[in-house]
Amino acid sequence: MPHILITNDDGVHSPGLLALAQALRELGQVSILAPDRNWSVTGHNKTLDRPLRVWSVSLADGTQALTTDGGPSDSVALAAMGVVAEPIHLVASGINTRPNLGDDITYSGTVAAAMEAAIFGIPAIAVSQEEGDPRYWETAGRAARLIARKILENGGIPRGTLLNVNVPNLPWEHIRGFQVTRLGQRRYHDELVVRHDPGGRPYYWIGGGPPTSILEPGTDVHALAHGYISVTPLSLDMTHDTFLDVLRGWFAPLGERP
Repeated sequence: MPHILITNDDGVHSPGLLALAQALRELGQVSILAPDRNWSVTGHNKTLDRPLRVWSVSLADGTQALTTDGGPSDSVALAAMGVVAEPIHLVASGINTRPNLGDDITYSGTVAAAMEAAIFGIPAIAVSQEEGDPRYWETAGRAARLIARKILENGGIPRGTLLNVNVPNLPWEHIRGFQVTRLGQRRYHDELVVRHDPGGRPYYWIGGGPPTSILEPGTDVHALAHGYISVTPLSLDMTHDTFLDVLRGWFAPLGERP
C-alpha cells in the first residue's frame, strides 16, 4: 500500500491540508507532518541553527497529525529522516490558499516542501488553488488524487523532479480539464512603505498590490485563467543549458585558471 506524506506551508490546521489528506486517503496510508504556524512566502529554507520540536495534534475531523516548529522543508526532512517510521512513496504539499504560478515558485513554501522531497528522491506534488469565496477544496483535492494516482500507477516521476499543480476555485463540473504547462511570467507590484516608530526611527513594510500575469498560451497562468488545472513539471537542475556555450565563450580566453 502506498504511503503518502501530507504537509503544507499554511500550518497544520489549514482547511486545505485537511482536504488534501481526506482526498488522498483513498490511495493508501496517509501521514501528516506540517508546520505549527503559517510559513507562506518563506522559500526553500532549512532550520540548522536550533533544535526542532515535533508533537501530535488533532485536526478538525479528529485526524491525528504531527506538527513541528520548523518550516515546510523541515517537515519533509524530519519525516524522511525517521520521524515518520514507514518509507514514504509520495509527498503532497498543500492545498495552498492561493496559486503558485510562474515566478511565485521561488518564494513558495508549498513548492519548497515538494523540492525537499525531490532532494530525498521522493516523488512530490505541490498543490495550490485560486482564492475565492466559497472555497471549493474538494475540487483541488480531487485533482490532487487523480495526479497522485497517475504518479503511483506509472512508477513515479524522474528523480529531481516535482509537479507544481494549480487548480481553479470552481466546482468540479466547471473545470475544463488538465493542461501540462510551463512556468509563466508574473509581474509584482511591490512598494516600499516607510514608517517611523515613536522614537523617530524608520521601519519598513513591503506593500503594494497583488501580482498580475502575462497570459501566454501554454503557461500555467494562462491555463488557470481559462479554467484548466495546470500541471507543471519542475526540475531541481536549474542550469540554463542554452546559455552554457555562450558563457564558456566569455571565459575561454582566460584559460582554465584565473
